[in-house]
Amino acid sequence: KMAADTSVEILQKVLENEILQTTKVVEEHLDAEMQKLDQMDEDELERLKQRRLEALKKAQQQKQEWLSKGHGEYREIPSERDFFQEVKESKNVVCHFYRDTTFRCQIMDKHLTILAKKHVEAKFLKLNAEKSPFLCERLRIKVIPTLALVKDGKTQDYIVGFTDLGNTDDFTTETLEWRLGCADIINYSGNLMDPPFQSQNKFGTSFTKLDKKTIRGKKYDSDSDDD
Repeated sequence: KMAADTSVEILQKVLENEILQTTKVVEEHLDAEMQKLDQMDEDELERLKQRRLEALKKAQQQKQEWLSKGHGEYREIPSERDFFQEVKESKNVVCHFYRDTTFRCQIMDKHLTILAKKHVEAKFLKLNAEKSPFLCERLRIKVIPTLALVKDGKTQDYIVGFTDLGNTDDFTTETLEWRLGCADIINYSGNLMDPPFQSQNKFGTSFTKLDKKTIRGKKYDSDSDDD
């Protein structure tokens, strides 16, 4: 037992030492940055300010451009033809193929409405699968709900049902946000290696990246139980 206690003490000391070292590095970095600012003359500070203002202006212009193309809200498109037009206009598109009678589509709607407002860098759409047979055939969509994740006009990835979202109807908006971040469709600020559902102990660290060819099933299998 004494040996075990000693091991714990040693481990604690090592950890404390590492934390102190890290703090020291951060402090030194901050000191260096402060010193750099102190040493800057007025012209340099003015140039820095101008660069920051230009970057802000550019970001604002980009945001306005996205909003003018229908980003910032989750909306339904009426037809397959609209889908092609929409994905041509925007770099990152999330399209929810849904069906009115599938309960899980309503769950997906709720989360996508929140994320569309938060992530204006992507366009969030929904399309009735029963009104778009050609597209569903072409994208091999068999399970409802399916999210097609389109980048630069090409469908790069799919979220089929809730398998990648912790396999539960109660998945959080953060979980879907993380999964979209994994596909590089939105700018995700969290740690991709640390899925939000980990803390719920519902799922492992891995998620299934589905290739078009791996989606099986009869015409529009429902991922919901209440058909």
